[in-house]
Amino acid sequence: MAEITLDGVAKVYADGTRAVSDLDLEIVDGEFMVFVGPSGCGKTTALRMVAGLEDITEGTVKIGGRVVNDVPSKDRDVAMVFQNYALYPHLTVADNIGFGLKLRKVRKDEIDKRVVDAARILGLEEFLKRKPRALSGGQRQRVAMGRAIVREPQAFLMDEPLSNLDAKLRVQMRAEISRIQRNLGVTTIYVTHDQIEAMTMGDRVAVIKKGILQQVDHPQVLYDHPANLFVAGFIGSPAMNLVEARFERRDGGGHVSFGTQHLRLADEAMTRHPALDGYDGRNIVLGIRPEDMDDASLLRDRTRDGGRMAATIDLAESMGSEVVVHFEVDAPAVLTEDTRELAGDLGADELERLEERARAARSEFVARFDPRTKASEGDQIEIAIDTSRMHFFDPGTGLAIWNGQPA
Repeated sequence: MAEITLDGVAKVYADGTRAVSDLDLEIVDGEFMVFVGPSGCGKTTALRMVAGLEDITEGTVKIGGRVVNDVPSKDRDVAMVFQNYALYPHLTVADNIGFGLKLRKVRKDEIDKRVVDAARILGLEEFLKRKPRALSGGQRQRVAMGRAIVREPQAFLMDEPLSNLDAKLRVQMRAEISRIQRNLGVTTIYVTHDQIEAMTMGDRVAVIKKGILQQVDHPQVLYDHPANLFVAGFIGSPAMNLVEARFERRDGGGHVSFGTQHLRLADEAMTRHPALDGYDGRNIVLGIRPEDMDDASLLRDRTRDGGRMAATIDLAESMGSEVVVHFEVDAPAVLTEDTRELAGDLGADELERLEERARAARSEFVARFDPRTKASEGDQIEIAIDTSRMHFFDPGTGLAIWNGQPA
C-alpha cells in the first residue's frame, strides 16, 4: 500500500489541448479516492498518468514517495480495472485471475494460493473452473478485479468499472467494491461519471471540470458546502434547483426574491452565510435542493414563516418512498459557464432547453415530497421550503457565498 501524490500535474496534447491542468492532490495510504465529472473532463486522463499509460506534460506523480514520471507502467506496482473486462475467453476463471502472475514467473503453488484467496474474497470459489462465457456481467467484473487483487499492488486504479452493468447490478457491485477495498485497505483511485457512485463509494471525492479540480472533500461536505455552481449542480440527485434571485437585508433579516416569489430567510441561513450582507440589493444565484422542499399541507405546524411559495404542478412521479414533483417558477434559469457545462453533459437538447428557459424568464424546479402528499398534475399548491438550507452563489464568479468577501 502507498500514498499517491499529484503535484501540479498537467497533460497537454500535441495540438495544444489541455486535458488536465495544475492538478494538486494527495491521496493517503489506504484511501478510496473518486474522480468524478462530466464526459471529457480529464478524469480518465489523470488516472492514466498515474498508471503510466499517458505521459505527464507538467508536474510530478509520486507513488509511495517515489517519483514515477519516467517509470514504465509495468514497474509502478499498480493494478488497473477497466470497464472492458478484457478476459481471455479460452481460459478458466482461475487461469484468467492468475494470468498476470504466470507472466511474472511466480511459482505455481503461490499463484494457486493467491487465486483461491482472491476467489474467496470475491465470492468466485464455485466458478474457478468455468469459462467467461458461462458468467454474468457482474461475475466477469469480479474476475477482472481478482486479476488485480492477486498482484497485491500498492494501488488499485479503476476506470468506470461498472459502466457496462445494468442498474441493479451496478448497485450490488458498488457495495462489493467498497467492501473489498475496505477489507484489503489498498489505496484506490476510482473514476466515474456517475455522481451517485462517487457519493456512495468514496472516502473523498474530487470533482473535475475541463481538466481543473473544482473541489475535493468528503461526500457529505461536497453536498452541504459546494464550493461553486458547478459542484452544486453536479452533486446531488435530482440536481440542485438554481435560479436568478435578488437579495435584500431589511426588517432585521435576509430576503430573496425571484419572479413573483418572495422568501424570508431563516436566521440560520444568515449565520451560515455571513458574506450575504455584502450582496444587499444585488443579484445572486439561489440554490434549493429538491429534498429541502415539501408539500406545505403536510407541514403546517413546522414550516417557518416566509418559507413557502405557490406553484402549479406539471408532473408528479410517485417513487413509493417519495413523490418527485416538477413545477415552474417565473424567474430566469441561470445561464453561466458552469450551468452550460452541466446542461451540455446531459446532451445538446438539454443545453438548448436551458437557453430557451433563460430567454423566457422561466426555471424548472424539482422537489421531493413526502409520499403522503395528495398533490398531482395540475394542482395549485403551497410548497414549504427549509430556507435555513438554501445555497447562494455569486453570479459573476460562480463561487459559493459563505464567509468571504463579496466579489
